[in-house]
Amino acid sequence: MKKISKNVGMYIVLIVLVVSLVNVFLGPDSAKKTTQNEVMPYSTFLSEVNSGNVTKVKIDHEQLTGTLKSGKQFTTYILDAATLPSIVAEKGVEVEVVPPPKNSWLTALLTSLLPTLLLIGVWIYFIYNMQGGGSKVMGFAKSKAKLFLDNRPKVTFADVAGCDESKEELEEVVQFLKDPAKFTKLGAKVPRGVLLLGAPGTGKTLLSRAVAGEADVPFFSISGSDFVEMFVGVGAARVRDLFEQARKYQPCIIFIDEIDAVGRHRGAGLGGGHDEREQTLNQLLVEMDGFEAGSGIILIAATNRPDILDPALLRPGRFDRQVVVDRPDVNGRRDILKVHLRDMKIEHDVDLDVIARRTPGFVGADLANLVNEAALLAARRDKEMLGMPEFEEAIDRVMAGPERKSRIISKKEREIIAYHEAGHALVAAKIKGSDPVHKISIIPRGHMALGYTLQLPEEDRFLISRQELADKICVLLGGRVAESICFGDVTTGASNDLERATQIARQMVTQFGMSDKLGLVTLGRKQHEVFLGHDIVDDRNYSEEVAHTIDLEIRAIVDGSMNKAKEILTENRERLEEITRLLLEKEILEGDELDELLGYPKKEHPGESAAEDKPQDGGDKPEDKEKENEDGDAPDAEAVIHQVPDIEEADSGNFNAPIDEER
Repeated sequence: MKKISKNVGMYIVLIVLVVSLVNVFLGPDSAKKTTQNEVMPYSTFLSEVNSGNVTKVKIDHEQLTGTLKSGKQFTTYILDAATLPSIVAEKGVEVEVVPPPKNSWLTALLTSLLPTLLLIGVWIYFIYNMQGGGSKVMGFAKSKAKLFLDNRPKVTFADVAGCDESKEELEEVVQFLKDPAKFTKLGAKVPRGVLLLGAPGTGKTLLSRAVAGEADVPFFSISGSDFVEMFVGVGAARVRDLFEQARKYQPCIIFIDEIDAVGRHRGAGLGGGHDEREQTLNQLLVEMDGFEAGSGIILIAATNRPDILDPALLRPGRFDRQVVVDRPDVNGRRDILKVHLRDMKIEHDVDLDVIARRTPGFVGADLANLVNEAALLAARRDKEMLGMPEFEEAIDRVMAGPERKSRIISKKEREIIAYHEAGHALVAAKIKGSDPVHKISIIPRGHMALGYTLQLPEEDRFLISRQELADKICVLLGGRVAESICFGDVTTGASNDLERATQIARQMVTQFGMSDKLGLVTLGRKQHEVFLGHDIVDDRNYSEEVAHTIDLEIRAIVDGSMNKAKEILTENRERLEEITRLLLEKEILEGDELDELLGYPKKEHPGESAAEDKPQDGGDKPEDKEKENEDGDAPDAEAVIHQVPDIEEADSGNFNAPIDEER
């Protein structure tokens, strides 16, 4: 029955065609005798009648069948069927006249309606296909939400790690669904809507499933994009249908993933708003207001773009509670790794604390991918269990990309890359307070990097001083300065370093108030949400004179850091040569090897209990802060959602692919 309903249009067409063929082949005309008789010319027939040779005739419309005295039968065609019988009868011929048949009403009906029915059938068929087969024909207004009853998610809070504060916020929702009288008897109102905010991969969808699993109630799941269709009014109708279904199963949970697809700010954008999307949002607002007190319907939505949501959606009474699902700290990452490794065989030397420290800024999805990469590497090496080497290699693959040992690099370019990365590492090691160097590599990885220097912070940090920013610029310029000192020339390999150094310096001057000449002011406002009706260009709220001063201050900061890097590398030229020699020999240097070479004591990594050992995530990078502010993931420079370090935190010398082509 399901298949018939899905293809009803085609079945209608087939039925009409079959009926037509039956009428064609089984109609009155098909009952005629098909005996083949000799065809006699009409003039000859008249002569035979006049001669008395014809004994019997049968007249059927315009066809006449007769028998001669000799017994021979013949057929002829006549034009005067009305008068001929009387003429033939006068000659003594036995005459039989067949009355005209009556036309079938069904044949007449099909003859007139067949083209129309065919067109209607084809139209229904194509309309169904445009709907993707997800619902019955013409059921545009039906919600596409998936309902989980007996097959509801089995996920619980025990399966969610790294976001303890978020779980505590949602436990209240679970308690309300289990025992609403506990709240209503005190006059308390449980939030009607819960908005989960966080970067992609932090576990927002998993948390909503855990709430449904803990509360053991029906669970409706739908994406924000499923509401809007090509037909006008479909989105609003689907919202109404969704809430009508939810009222039948209350108490229940409605989960809308990526709600920013339908909840975007109304009346915004170039050329006006999207009427269909706005109608859908309006209906959603009305339905959320229409919740009856104590209805038991909880709306949970997830987004990573809360800045573009309509203010009416966020007001109290709709999404009353906003739960931030942040990137996990070192302890959270360790707990997440434990969850993903529960069903895997690992060797005894696998230290989850070390892995957690090596993955600052990683979210749950990144860690899941990390574990999967390690498992794939172990399988590739025909190992029965996952070991620490697989995890180390998996981290490098996730952060910097897979090794590309097949890339052919000339001896001179390889030497330049080694000096470049050694310059980064040596400057970072000599600057007090800089993030420790974890690894140096001149093995190409990914599609761009020919080498990289990886720095890992020792603790989670949310603030960064002016001196630390200047030191970051100094480390970024270390590779370029090393090339200049050792070869007397420079290459294009430091292009990304220069870009990031300039960006940090510009932020220091224009955003962080770290310029003595310009003072404690913020210069320029960036509006990057063009489709929210904001300015297309940056708001330059300063004069040309101030712009000139900004350029001079940026240049002064960069030049000062470059001079400091040059001083460090010049004083430690022998160390630079030693690091470069080892890099060319081994291709990879660990941080401990670098410390031993420089005569530093071996670092002891504290255990998980020490608060100071929470690894930093690189969230204090100004370049990351700007990106976060642009994307709406962080409100300001002081509370930044961590970014995954991209071969950098360090630096990656970032020798780009075009360099290979030029050389």
